[in-house]
Amino acid sequence: MTLTRRRTLQATGTVALTTLTGCLNDTNFGSQGTTKEYTLDIDRIESSPVEYALYEPDNSSLFGGPAQTALENILPEGRHTTYGFEPLPTDAYVEYEGSYYQTKYVVTGRQQIERQIVRVETVPQEQVPDDSILVETLDRPSARIIKILHSYTVSGGESGTAELLRDDGYVLRWPSERESRLASGELNEQVVTMTDSGAWAYRVDITTEQLTETAHTAFAVEVASSQSDFRKVVFGSRIDTELSPDALPAEPQEILEQAIAEETYTEEAPITEAFERLLDLLGLGAVDTAENGKQLWYNDEFYRYGLYINTN
Repeated sequence: MTLTRRRTLQATGTVALTTLTGCLNDTNFGSQGTTKEYTLDIDRIESSPVEYALYEPDNSSLFGGPAQTALENILPEGRHTTYGFEPLPTDAYVEYEGSYYQTKYVVTGRQQIERQIVRVETVPQEQVPDDSILVETLDRPSARIIKILHSYTVSGGESGTAELLRDDGYVLRWPSERESRLASGELNEQVVTMTDSGAWAYRVDITTEQLTETAHTAFAVEVASSQSDFRKVVFGSRIDTELSPDALPAEPQEILEQAIAEETYTEEAPITEAFERLLDLLGLGAVDTAENGKQLWYNDEFYRYGLYINTN
């Protein structure tokens, strides 16, 4: 039987592990085996691929309002420039009067702009004043910013939101942020707490500085003039895998349909040839590489799928 790359690596790893285990036993350290699980998750997407691909701003004033304003300005052939932030996702598909467009950005320069920057300083719980402000009582833009700075502080700068900050501070750029309680200066030097007990308290510091902001100019490119043409665009750009029952070998098809019915399918390494073949057909054949958020069109149904790898 011909070994695939995954099986070759697994076999090599097994030999190495066996050898290492023997060495450990010889020196009375003992050993502990590990198992690796490959889990394929599949969720049905109830909307059509065309509907799912189209972008619509949410109803929030924080992000939805600026996005809607940008769309109104760029559709069908306009331009919309913002400084230091992008109100629309790049390469989003949108519909306008029966035609379909994709959003794009270009950098059109830089500009010196006066911006307010919010920073926080930790306050020990025993020093929290009686007039401290609970973060949940703030308006949404202000509360969000304080929570971002809190996460950044407690993680030692390693939080997922660290990229939103500039020199340990949050720059007020979005329209709703520039109209918030933070922007008004009302919260400057005030202590804000994350809990009713006063734990995780911060003194707010707001400064105004001249920053060089990048100009991001959004525009729209027409990609289709009808829904049927747009469907082709979506299938070409967003659908990762198209499969049909007739084109699938029997055993991989059985595994796929079991995964669809149960929304998940798991095997321990070494995985079966049928499961390995299915992963290859789904574009998940790379050794020990997890993926998620991929899209599948199978038997005239639409799915989201991903591969998760766990070592126990």
